Amino acid sequence: MIRTGEEYKNGIRDGREVWMDGERVKDVTRHPALKPIIDIKARMYDMAHEERYSSALTYVDGNERHSIFYRPPQTKQDWADKIAAVDHVMKDIGGVVTRVGDETIGEMWSLADGRDVLAEIDPRFAANIDRHIQAVVENDVFHVSANTDPKGDRSLPPQQQDPDLMVHVTRETDAGIIIRGAKYETAAAYADQAYLKPTVGAWSTEALSDYAVGCIVKMGAPGVKHICRAGFANRSSEKDYPLANRFDEVEALVVFDDVLIPWEDVFFYRHTRAAQFVRSTLHRYSAFPYVLRLLYTADMMIGAAMWNAKQTGLDKLQSVREKLADLVCYREGINAHLTASIAMAEKSPGGLLMPQQSMLYAGRVFGCSQLPAMMHIARELCGGQICITPNASSFEAKGSGEWLNKFYSLNDQWQAEDRRKLLAFARDLLNSDYAGHRLTFVQFAQAPHFNHLAAVYNSFDFSGPLDFVKKSAGLSDRINGGKA
Repeated sequence: MIRTGEEYKNGIRDGREVWMDGERVKDVTRHPALKPIIDIKARMYDMAHEERYSSALTYVDGNERHSIFYRPPQTKQDWADKIAAVDHVMKDIGGVVTRVGDETIGEMWSLADGRDVLAEIDPRFAANIDRHIQAVVENDVFHVSANTDPKGDRSLPPQQQDPDLMVHVTRETDAGIIIRGAKYETAAAYADQAYLKPTVGAWSTEALSDYAVGCIVKMGAPGVKHICRAGFANRSSEKDYPLANRFDEVEALVVFDDVLIPWEDVFFYRHTRAAQFVRSTLHRYSAFPYVLRLLYTADMMIGAAMWNAKQTGLDKLQSVREKLADLVCYREGINAHLTASIAMAEKSPGGLLMPQQSMLYAGRVFGCSQLPAMMHIARELCGGQICITPNASSFEAKGSGEWLNKFYSLNDQWQAEDRRKLLAFARDLLNSDYAGHRLTFVQFAQAPHFNHLAAVYNSFDFSGPLDFVKKSAGLSDRINGGKA
C-alpha cells in the first residue's frame, strides 16, 4: 500500500519525545521548525496518489501498489525508474531534500547481501532483515538511518570510558535486547523508524562486543528521546530565505534510554564480523541517491548563476561563460558517474543489481570534494549583492521601498521584485547560515572525505593498471612471486 500525507502525519503523532530549544514539542507536525519539512514529506506521499505522478512514483505487485523508491533493484530499468521518480519529486517541491527514505532503504539492501554472515550467529537474524525490507515496501514506512555516535575519546575502547557514549546492549530479556546510548540522525524526529548500526569500534580486536549491534528502532518507542538542533525554518521571512524555510532537514541527538528492541527487530548482536561487514558495505546502494541529490544542487547553482549573469548582460563575457562552464562540468561529472555506474551495474552477493561500485564511489568523492569550489564559483557569478541586499520588508515599506525599487530595477525585463527574489534565492543557496549548514552536511552525511576515498580504494580493481604497467615496463614475473 502507499500512504497519504495525512496518514504519514498521523503515524508520527504517536506521543514521541522530541525536544527543541529547551522545550518539549507537543506535536511535531505543527512545530514551526519541523512543519515545513514534514509538509514536504507529506507532499511526497500525496504525489504518489495523483494521476499525473502515480505511474512514475509507484508500481504494482500482485494486487498492491507500492513506492518505486522501496522496490529492491533487480534490473537497470529499476534504477532508471528511481531516477525518474526523484526527478518528479525534486521538480514538484522545487528544492533538494536528502533524507526522504530511499537512500536509507539501500542500507537495508546492503545488509541483506550479508545474509550468510548474519545467519552464522542466528538464522532468525537473517530472516528479520528479509521481513523488514518487505515491511518497508508493504507499509510505505519513512525509514531513516541511525549511524553517528557522540564519539567520545576515540583513543580508548568504548569499555574504558562512559559506556553510554556508544550504543550498546545492557541486557537481554525474553522479549528482546535493551539498548542504551545515543546517535545523531537527520529526520529522526519525523520518521517512522531507523536502522541502527555501529559506526566506530575496534571490531578487529574483539571477538564479541555489546557494541556490535544492529536493529530497527521505532522512533516513537518508549525511551527514545529526540533532542533537535535549532531549526532554520520560520526564523525569518520565507521571502528572504526561501530554501531554509522549506527544506531544513532537522538533525537530532537521539538518546536511547534503556529502549527495548524486540527480537524480531534485531539484525545482529555481539557479532563483530557482522559489524565489520556493515561498515564495509553500508553505502553500496545508498550512495547512489545521495550523489543524485548533488545533481540537483548543481542545477540550482547553475540556474542561479546563469539568471544572474543574464539579467545584467554579463553572460556575453567570455570569462563569465568559462565560470558557468565550470559549473556545468561539475554537474555533468556527477551525471557521468551516476550514468556509468548503472550502465556497468553488477549483481550483488544477494542477487540484487548494485551500481558499479568504484564508479559510484568515485562520483561521490568528486561531488562532495568539489562542492565548496563550485559554491565559490557560483557565488562569484552572483556577485556581492547577495550579501548586501536588504530584506523584502524594506522593498515593501514606504520610505525605503521606492528607493530600492528604483535602484534594483534594470530595465523592463528585470524589475526590482524579480531581482530581489533571485538574490534572496542565491543568498540562501550559497551564503546564508543554512547554506553553510548544508555544505557541512554534505561533507559528512555519508562519512568524512577520507572514508569516501577508502571506499574508492577498496572497490577499485587495481589488477588492470598493474598488469598494464608490468607489461609496458617489461617487469618480470618475480614481482608477482613467480620465477624470473
